[in-house]
Amino acid sequence: MDKKKRPEDRVGEQQVTYDIYAAMPDDGLRYEVLDGSLELMLPGPNTPHQILSFNLQSTLASSCKAEYLILSAPLDVILSPTNVVQPDLIFIGLQRVEIVTKRGIEGPPDLVVEILSPGSRHRDRVRKQRIYERHGVPEYWILDPVAQTVEQHLLSGERYELTCVYEGEDTVTSDRLPCVSFTVAGLFDDPTLQRLLSSN
Repeated sequence: MDKKKRPEDRVGEQQVTYDIYAAMPDDGLRYEVLDGSLELMLPGPNTPHQILSFNLQSTLASSCKAEYLILSAPLDVILSPTNVVQPDLIFIGLQRVEIVTKRGIEGPPDLVVEILSPGSRHRDRVRKQRIYERHGVPEYWILDPVAQTVEQHLLSGERYELTCVYEGEDTVTSDRLPCVSFTVAGLFDDPTLQRLLSSN
């Protein structure tokens, strides 16, 4: 094997497991393992993405921290040996906190949130959504900075159902997570964020 190959080139020739992924040298880049394939997460999150991530985590923490552990990327969620993902936000009930280990989160969180970026739309809406539902993540939100919406997908049997698309002054709630209650507009009520989203 050519030692000069990049990590993603070397592992591209075989199915990647968590052990292979964890043994890779730190090159300063972020990767996920999706169905045994190593995926480079480029480009990195942009500024609106990071502002929204902070706003959402702060909003949820203010009402849910007594019942849930709320964590943000980069952090490995190990759903199986060949599926290691890094959702933007991770929600874990304190009664299930044993899935939090030194390696990361080992098992399905109660809620995962992905904030769409220009380069992540297909990965978040198709590939990762299928992985989340297959591994029994009960609730999946997709936050779209361009449309300024929150899509709520609930697991019904083995498949997700899009139960609601929240926007504007709509209040986001969850029957499965009773502490959740916030408006979409509140997440976007930030002058810097609005300036960035309105610029070309």
